Parts: sequence; C-alpha cells; structure tokens
Amino acid sequence: MAVQAQRFREFRMPDVGEGLTEAEILKWYVGVGDTVTDGQVVCEVETAKAAVELPIPFDGVVSEIRFDEGTTVDVGTPIIVVDAGGEDAPGGDEAGAAAAVAAEAVEAVEPAPEPAAKRTAVLVGYGVAPSSTTRRPRKQKPGGPVPGEPLNGHAAPAAPAAPAAPAAPEAPVAPEVPAAGAPAAGAPVAGALRPLAKPPVRKLAKELGIDLATVVPTGPQGEVTREDIRAAAAPPARLPLPAADDVAGVTSTGARETRVPIKGVRKAIAQAMVTSAFTAPHVTEFVTFDITKSMKLVQELKADPAFAGLKVSPLLLVAKALLVALRRNPEANSAWDEANQEIVRKSYVNLGIAAATPRGLVVPNIKDAHDKTLPELAAALGDLVTTAREGKTSPAAMQGGTATITNVGVFGIDTGTPILNPGESAILAFGAVKLQPWVHKGKVKARHVTTLALSFDHRLVDGELGSKVLGDIAAILEQPKRLLTWS
Repeated sequence: MAVQAQRFREFRMPDVGEGLTEAEILKWYVGVGDTVTDGQVVCEVETAKAAVELPIPFDGVVSEIRFDEGTTVDVGTPIIVVDAGGEDAPGGDEAGAAAAVAAEAVEAVEPAPEPAAKRTAVLVGYGVAPSSTTRRPRKQKPGGPVPGEPLNGHAAPAAPAAPAAPAAPEAPVAPEVPAAGAPAAGAPVAGALRPLAKPPVRKLAKELGIDLATVVPTGPQGEVTREDIRAAAAPPARLPLPAADDVAGVTSTGARETRVPIKGVRKAIAQAMVTSAFTAPHVTEFVTFDITKSMKLVQELKADPAFAGLKVSPLLLVAKALLVALRRNPEANSAWDEANQEIVRKSYVNLGIAAATPRGLVVPNIKDAHDKTLPELAAALGDLVTTAREGKTSPAAMQGGTATITNVGVFGIDTGTPILNPGESAILAFGAVKLQPWVHKGKVKARHVTTLALSFDHRLVDGELGSKVLGDIAAILEQPKRLLTWS
C-alpha cells in the first residue's frame, strides 16, 4: 500500500477566544470509524471564557482521536485525525503520512482477516502525537516491525514463523508481583503483549497501584478502561489502614480532601479578579432605600401586552436605572488606558450581567444596552441568562463590557463589595428586597427595602461622581416615573 501524503488530515485545536493558549475537551460527539462532513460539530471544548462547539473543516472518516475528554490541550495541537480518502502530492501532512505508515506496518504483520472483519482502530492517545518523554523513538527496520516490539504504543502481534537457524532461547523473565489488592488467582498474567490502555488509564492504574496485566479488559477493542481500574481497586480488597492513622482520625471510608484542577472558567475568574483587585483602586459606596413603587411597577409590567412572553423582574428596572444614571453622568462610563496614559470616555454601554453557571461565574454583556427599549432590554436579559446557564455563552459575548450588575439578592444577601471586571469603571451589586419597617409619610409601615453597593475605579471616578451615579439609581427606583422624566 503506497503512502498517501494528504490522506490523513489533522484538525488542530483552534484559538476560539482571541489570544487564548489552551482549551479543555469537554465532550466528543464522534468516535473512531465515524464519518464526518465539512462543518459537522465533532467536540465541545471549554476555554478560559466559555464552552464552544468545534466544527471540523473537511470530510472523511475518523481514524484517530488524540485526547480524552477532560484533557487540556494547547492551541495548535492536533486533536483528531481524519482519513480524507484522497491522494495528494508529497510534502503534505507529516502526521497523516506517519499514521498511514503505521497502519501499513500493522497490516504487514497481521494474518489475512476474514472478509467481514475490520482492522482495529488506533486507540486514543496513541499514534503519531509527539511524545513528551525524552526517549527517542526506535527507527523502523527495513523489513517491517519486529514481532513483539511495541508499535505506536501497541504491542505488534508475532509474525508467522519463517525458516531460519534456531536462535538461542531468551532467559525467562520473572512475572511482576501483583499490586496489593490485586487478585492472586484466576487473573490474567502479564505476558509478552503489553496490555492495551490509554495514557490516562495507565496513569490512574499507577496512582492506585494496580498492575494492568491483572485487570480484565472490557473496552470495545480489548483495552483496559477507567471502570476496569476502579473495579480492580474497589473494596473490600483494600488493606486496612495502620493503627497510627486511626489515632490521627483518618479512616478508610473516603478521602478527607478533594483537589480540583484550576482551569477553564475558574482559572480565568481567578486571574481576572487578582488583576483587577491589585490594579484598580476600588471604592465601594452603599445606599439603602424604599423600592416599593418599583416592585408594584414590576407586577404591572408583567400584565402588559408589550411584555408578553418576557420575564419581568426587579433586575430589569435596576438595569434600566443604571443605564439612565450613566447617561446623566457620562464621565463614569470610562476606561483607564495604562499603555497610552489616557482615559477613554465611552458613549455606549455594553451592560454586563454576572451569571452563576455550573462551570463558574461568567459575565456576558448586552451590546449597546443604552439604545434598547424596556421590552428589548427584558428580551436581551432573558436570552443572556438562559444562554449562560446552558454553558453556550460565546467568547465575544463576554468581551467589551463597560459596566456590570451582580444580583446577589437572589441568594438572600443584603449586599456586598463587588470587584470590578478588568477594563470596566463600575459594578453594581443589587441586594435582596425585603419587607422591613420603614418610615413612609410620617408613619412606620412595612415597605419593600433593598441595598445597592457601587464599586468604582477611583482613578476614573471620584467620591462625588460615584455618589451621583449611585444616588441617581436609587432615586429612579424609589420613583420609577423618573425613567420618563430623566430619559
């Protein structure tokens, strides 16, 4: 079989977030042997900003998947190899050519299969991916692979015996001693062939002290899976803990600590918050006021035909009040350009809404929120929150924000001291709305009361300006008719 240089095409991890260096593979939608077409989504990845589905840019049959789900991969690294079935000029994809050579070598040593049989596909994590070890790969011998010698991470089957002079028998190799907890009888014994397993599975086996040769494989291609390793390591085969550990309070019922890798959205949040906290001098101001009239307006808007099918909540009026306050105090809608030593005044507002998702806090923003009517703003808020909770927020939706609202009141919290998003001048915390005793028209009555907290960059916004912005927001929510008179 002649090598076709461009037959095997690699799809590399793209930069889906404007300058990001890595992404985590969350889910594969295809497997080895599946047919894919140009534009078909093959996997979902999570960057430091969002979860994104990746379409493949060519047709073919999946011949190799390089990385397992849950693996973080650098941008530009091949993640999947597709057999495009073409025959191109030499000098093409080296990785694809190498995969073809490997496949040809395997076929050269295998006996002729039955007509209905299929060649075993290369396992994930094996093949032509560059190795991170320092050991140099052995050169291919002219006559094909040596029987019993590993080929791309797999042990090559023994070739048919050929007439040759008898060779001196090799010294017997002592079998490995089974790890603690491994079955002593009836288990497979390590032989000449290396057990098939993906690199993450081998790592898990090493961490748990499990000998792969003693594990019965259940994978579709005869490989050892994670479940096989966990089953082999499951109690009651574990040895009891020493008495000294019992005295220290450690028991064998489970771990006392859980370590979670810092990556994806959580890593981006941490980096952004540290940058913001130690770059922009924060000042936070608070105001507590009667929001009863806004709460009544919310109920009226819910029955208004203009808001049919839309979610109307107090957050909608808080967002509109912030937009009006920024228009009345445009100096507060600015950004600090350290590189050029300039203050950038903005005539638009991309309003960020902090949303809690299973992957962490994300802050997508509504583009040009200042130009939207109240129903349009309600629709944009609903779409933004729904998309964020589904984990489908695009990186573009989280870029270019100018001011943010964080609604801590939904958790029953009165208020907080929010940290600015990098590049923004202000962030407003909306606290819980509660019925409290309040002096209204000279009498103590039960009124809806809330607290707002405004954090701002003191390089851009001084105390007077920050107080004006926060005071305007509270005044609008106390008397919602100001949405008309101040607009």
